[in-house]
Amino acid sequence: MSGHTITRAQLSEAVYQEVGLSRNESSELLEMVLHEISQALAEGEAVKISSFGSFSVRQKGQRVGRNPKTGDEVPILPRKVLVFRPSQLLKAQINAGLGD
Repeated sequence: MSGHTITRAQLSEAVYQEVGLSRNESSELLEMVLHEISQALAEGEAVKISSFGSFSVRQKGQRVGRNPKTGDEVPILPRKVLVFRPSQLLKAQINAGLGD
């Protein structure tokens, strides 16, 4: 693993290079897309991006966990978690890159 992280600025720059919008327009477009995805997930909707994957929010129930240091039982409260399921195409791309 390279440990490289792609930032919003890099995504915005990629849109600028590929689409030909101005840098400001590219940044605004990226922010609008991320906002729409965030809003949909916050409202409990699933987000599916063709050839990439799907995002959804799942409700996890309360359970009992243990403090690994002391062994004491600790209640873990119910919460919502974000789940990403990659598409088969994305999985194939990732696995094809393993030989690099």
